[in-house]
Amino acid sequence: MGNWLENTWYVASWDAGIDSVPVAHTICGIPMVFYRKLDRSVVAMRDACPHRMLPLSKGIREGDSIRCAYHGLKIGPDGVAQEMPLKNEAVNTRICAETFVTHERYRFVWVWIGDKEKADPSLIPDLWPCEAEGWTFDGGRYHVACDYRLMIDNLMDLTHETYVHANSIGQEEILEAPIECVVEDNAVFIRRWMPGVEAPPFWAAALKQHGVVDRWQICQFNLPSSVMIDVGVAPPGSGATIEDHDRQGVRGMVIDFMTPETEETHHYFWGMARNFETDDAGFTARFKAQQGQVFGEDKEVLEAQQEAIRKNPGMRLNAYSIDQGGVRARQLINRAIKAQAAEEQVL
Repeated sequence: MGNWLENTWYVASWDAGIDSVPVAHTICGIPMVFYRKLDRSVVAMRDACPHRMLPLSKGIREGDSIRCAYHGLKIGPDGVAQEMPLKNEAVNTRICAETFVTHERYRFVWVWIGDKEKADPSLIPDLWPCEAEGWTFDGGRYHVACDYRLMIDNLMDLTHETYVHANSIGQEEILEAPIECVVEDNAVFIRRWMPGVEAPPFWAAALKQHGVVDRWQICQFNLPSSVMIDVGVAPPGSGATIEDHDRQGVRGMVIDFMTPETEETHHYFWGMARNFETDDAGFTARFKAQQGQVFGEDKEVLEAQQEAIRKNPGMRLNAYSIDQGGVRARQLINRAIKAQAAEEQVL
């Protein structure tokens, strides 16, 4: 087991990222191949032919099955051999490729890592803004060459916006506003309320007015590796507060899922659900590009950080008051991994 939790759902892809052509992704150290059957449901299996281990992602689709491109072993979507390399040879159905449970929701393809008998779709996180009436949702994906926990640290400490995203969403007031950290069960919340601050460029455009606004940021980490950030601005005096802001101004929910690939790489699925300009497809496309640029800045910083960690093995990360969200999130992850390991030892 790596530094990630098992017996849980991870985002494997956006819905548009998997089609009839096999595609390879490594999830939690497991090489997998994904493709859609003729009924559009998603197949996920270990990306290694059980014969000579050529990746099945290099194989040939035949109906709902896949034929290995090395010797021609044909594997069904259930992972069981259907045809042997020698055409007259009886099929040995004990030859199987490992398969994984998948589910589609909120425009994501989810894959269950762990005991398949425990795969319960009701355990998929509640991403209500991604399908609620009056909201719209879109986003993208980056492959990031860093430990997924570094991205969680980044998203739970938004003081970095002042420097990393100075030209879009960052402002000095982020450094001046007090933060509140709350731990509830398997979640960590970081809350920041910034009344009477100058609207940064993006939020001024969203609210369609320049000048002073009341601004909020509420970061929520949930196991195994997601961060949702409730953000927005409202005109001063509109009645918005950190507790009651859902009917004031403009609001977005930044959706972040970090799916571990290896110990030092991960798949970063990002997006934003919003309750403004919901019918403007052009705005959605432009905003997705802008958001991608912002997260690209994070990617550059975090990959440099991972490289520095690799080059300085005698050093360790230090935590200041601004890091309490990431620290608490890591504590939840570590406790959950240890509890799972102890349970497996008992079994």
